[in-house]
Amino acid sequence: MRAVYPSGLRGRIANPLFRGFESHHGLFPAGGIPAQCLITRLLAALMLVCLAPQALATPPRVVEITPDQGDVDVDPGLKRFTVKFDQPMSREGFSIVGGGETFPEVPMRGRWLSDTTFILPVRLEPGREYRFSVNSESFNNFRNVHGEPAVPYPVSFWTAEGEDAERLTPEQNEEAVDALLDLLTTRYSHRERLGIDWGARVETYRERLVGAETPLSFARLAARLLTSAKDKHVWVETGDHRLSTHVDPVTPNANPRRLPELVEGYERHNGAVATGTLPGGAVYVSIDSWSLWNPALLGPAFEAIEQAAGSPGLILDVRMNGGGNELFAQQIAGCFIDEPVLYATHVFVTEDGGFTEPAQRWLRPNEDRPTFEGPVAVLTGPVVMSSNEAFLLMMRQVAGVRLFGAASQGSSGNPRKHKLPNGVSVYLPSWIAMTPEGEGFEGEGLEPDVEIEATPEDFAGRDPVLDAALQWIRAGG
Repeated sequence: MRAVYPSGLRGRIANPLFRGFESHHGLFPAGGIPAQCLITRLLAALMLVCLAPQALATPPRVVEITPDQGDVDVDPGLKRFTVKFDQPMSREGFSIVGGGETFPEVPMRGRWLSDTTFILPVRLEPGREYRFSVNSESFNNFRNVHGEPAVPYPVSFWTAEGEDAERLTPEQNEEAVDALLDLLTTRYSHRERLGIDWGARVETYRERLVGAETPLSFARLAARLLTSAKDKHVWVETGDHRLSTHVDPVTPNANPRRLPELVEGYERHNGAVATGTLPGGAVYVSIDSWSLWNPALLGPAFEAIEQAAGSPGLILDVRMNGGGNELFAQQIAGCFIDEPVLYATHVFVTEDGGFTEPAQRWLRPNEDRPTFEGPVAVLTGPVVMSSNEAFLLMMRQVAGVRLFGAASQGSSGNPRKHKLPNGVSVYLPSWIAMTPEGEGFEGEGLEPDVEIEATPEDFAGRDPVLDAALQWIRAGG
């Protein structure tokens, strides 16, 4: 992540109105922040901070913006973004928010052309996707003269490709469109979930797809076509470009920044694992991902499980875990059983469009790691998906385990790559994941044993989900 600040900032930012800048690396306090560190590490935002009087007016809205949401083939020579609002604005602050590789280079600070029009100088590259937002929930310094923040306006767009880009023929694209339709009707395991008429959907895009001049322009159109699937396990690739088809941000039922204050001896061992203890002696372990480049990263989690022996109980927090390698999830879950248990079933789609007979997935004891037989509370929520939902299914089979929190996403696909005749590749889910009883949960999620209703504000100073789990453990499980 990175933050880009206006030119002219040198060395440190020291603004008495600046209270902190949030990033995945923590909260940087007021009193000075190395600008280069912000550029390379922060959750990006281009902003100047201003305080305004209490809001009294109608929130301002963006009425014109260049480039706009969904624009394609934007001139990479474009030198500035232009934002126009529907009412006079304060010139004391602004927030252009974004991050990572999709945030444009900003060579100098933005400025106001009038009380309704703001411009931001940028440098763009050909054949790139860019994303930014005018204001956001966290950064909202575009305000009207009464101090009312502007309604957030997110934008994503693509620049046109350079002259050296590979060119496609209509004949290649025609074959690719036919192949894509065949894949959607025979090889996409969730093709019937939303009742989409894929034949009709493809035909609405056929002319544009056939006329696509480059692999990237074809991929962009294909990705847009596939948005109707509302499936995070569907995406399109060409060259170094991976194009998502469904982005559905969810609000987690957790506040990771508060955990070091709520968990005694909280220690973040790596990007995946953190441990600590809770009042009364219960052991806390959070595992934020099963996408591990090195299995040894789970080592601290196994150590905490071993240390939990003799404690009142263990809390496994996977609320921020979006999946990864199911085999790693099995290693942790295997510490809580002494004999194999059936935890899931699935069917694969076949080449002719049918499905295989249901196959079973079994969890086996992890004989090489410590075991724990006391009460185990698993914290879950709306971020949980894919292989982490498989982990929930595993833990459901363990005696003395209870799930706390909110329903998971219900998104599991085991995607497979399919290369189209024009060289563009599409990834489609190849299976339907089910419970041991054969019930699918795609789009529905897995419900916890104890549902905890809470708003984001409830996590400002405490953790209702963690509190409920700890109370259960204190009561003896």
